[in-house]
Parts: sequence; structure tokens; C-alpha cells
Amino acid sequence: MKKAIVTGGAGLIGSGVCKSLIEAGWEVASFDLKATMGEARQILCDIGDETSVTRAFDELGWSDLDLLVNNGGVANPVNGPLAELSLADWRRTVDSHLTGAFLMSRAAIPLLREGGSIVNMASTRAFMSEPETEAYAASKGAIVALTHALAISQGPGLRVNAIAPGWISGDDDLRAVDHEQHPVGRVGRVEDIARAVLYLAEAGFVTGQVLTVDGGMTKKMIYAD
Repeated sequence: MKKAIVTGGAGLIGSGVCKSLIEAGWEVASFDLKATMGEARQILCDIGDETSVTRAFDELGWSDLDLLVNNGGVANPVNGPLAELSLADWRRTVDSHLTGAFLMSRAAIPLLREGGSIVNMASTRAFMSEPETEAYAASKGAIVALTHALAISQGPGLRVNAIAPGWISGDDDLRAVDHEQHPVGRVGRVEDIARAVLYLAEAGFVTGQVLTVDGGMTKKMIYAD
């Protein structure tokens, strides 16, 4: 049975990824500060903290691994005006996304079997922004760069790719305009990202890439009437 670690497994996207991997026959461990619903093994971990990551891998006790999904991180992208942003809040966001991906990858690479892979969760916010999201955008932009750097360093034995989700919602109470601004006609669902993870886990000729899963929203030119 193939083995996967998913960080942020208690969140919206993470729980969906865990569920889909388990349904596909994978053994899955969720690394998160919160317990997740479902059948994934629960490992409580602050992925931005070096000691916590070391302890989590010791608790997990696996000697091999096939997939690491670096999905964890602060969910809210808005930090307020940069001129008022504290260093502690900046680091909280950056550590949860970028430092977490570094620490988890560093610990996982020695365990990953030949042909294994890492999937990093970037964001369309790496390429476009709303106001007052500098820490989040910078983190996700760095995830993109980390992805191609790792792909070159770890090839050919391992593949490293990223997914850039757009608007993904688990809420059915959305407006028509929310869906209509997407060229595919709807807001994204958790299973859209989970399917992308499954694809990249098996895509043997794909590495160093960012797969944008956003319903075409970042390709749509928007002009005010």
C-alpha cells in the first residue's frame, strides 16, 4: 500500500485530499494542529516548528513514503496594511506555509521511495492579489519557486510539483455572480483539488510544474462597465 502525508489535513482542502487518497487505496497520515475527520492517521504537529516536525515524524514511525502533500498553512490571506503588520504576524503566515513546506520536505525526502513525489499547495494568489495580502502572497510565490528548485535538485528519483487553487468552497450558500465569474460556470470544489493531487502523484513525466485549478478565473480579462 502506498503511503502519503498530508499537512493541514483537518482543513477544507486537506480533509478532501486525505479522503480521496484513502478511497484510492493509500495509507494516509494527517499532520495538523487539529484532528481531522475520517480515516487518516492523526499526527498533531505545528509544521512551522522544527522540533514539532521532528517529533511528528518520530511518532509516525514510517520507514518509507510515496507522497508528501504540503498543504498546511494559515488560511486567511488578509493581514491588514503592511505598514501596520507586525513581524510576528508576518512570520506566522510565512512559517506556516513556506517554512512548513521546507521542514516537512527536508524530513520526508530521505523516506520517499524512488518514483515518489511532493505536491506543494501554492495559490493563484502567487500570481494576482487582493489588497493587504502581502505575507500570504509572498509565501505562495515562494512555494512556486521552491517547487521548481526542488524538482531540479531531487530528480530523477523524485518529482516535485505544485497546485495553485483558485476559489475553492465547501459552502453551498453562494451567489449566482460568484459562480458566473468563472469561465467554467462555478466556484471550485474540494474534489477538484483532490483529483489534481491524485493526478500529480502518478504523473511520471511531470515535474517542476504548477497546475492551476481555478475554473479559468485567472485567464479572464475583467473590465468595469
